[in-house]
Amino acid sequence: MSEAKIETLHEGRFLRLLKDRHWEYVERTNSSGAAFILAVTPEDELLLVEQYRLPLHARTIELPAGMIGDDEGFKGEAVEASALRELEEETGYRGSAARILASGPVAAGMTSEQLHLVEITGLTRVHAGGGVEGEDITVHRVPLREVHGWLERKRAEGFQVEPRIYAALYFQGRG
Repeated sequence: MSEAKIETLHEGRFLRLLKDRHWEYVERTNSSGAAFILAVTPEDELLLVEQYRLPLHARTIELPAGMIGDDEGFKGEAVEASALRELEEETGYRGSAARILASGPVAAGMTSEQLHLVEITGLTRVHAGGGVEGEDITVHRVPLREVHGWLERKRAEGFQVEPRIYAALYFQGRG
């Protein structure tokens, strides 16, 4: 069998649309993956973020997360270092340790992007959070004992709830 030629259908600033034989998919042009963060405060609260997501035209509830190496100043950054930085930017919490719990494809039929679920421990609040310029992030500290009900209430209010939260809860023993 001859090797298939991958065709670039379109390339933007952050994404490239590719075609390999009959399949179209996207890849990030400036990132080595994404870190999704499981962080529980000393008060036993799960840190979640709320933001408006243009592709969904809706507000979402998500784990704190961020692209790895997507900025020139962070090229080659380790997954754990990226997760620590993103947690602090988005939530205002600084962590003392990070550990990768799981890694794998984000959406294997649509993108080559890899995700890393990272647990961050030793949290200390250092500022209010909210993200960097251009981000409008609301931080939620949800008691672990109430998280399932809280998520269902948010869903009933019309929020999109990111399923990776449930994967994180599985690793917390609360899935």
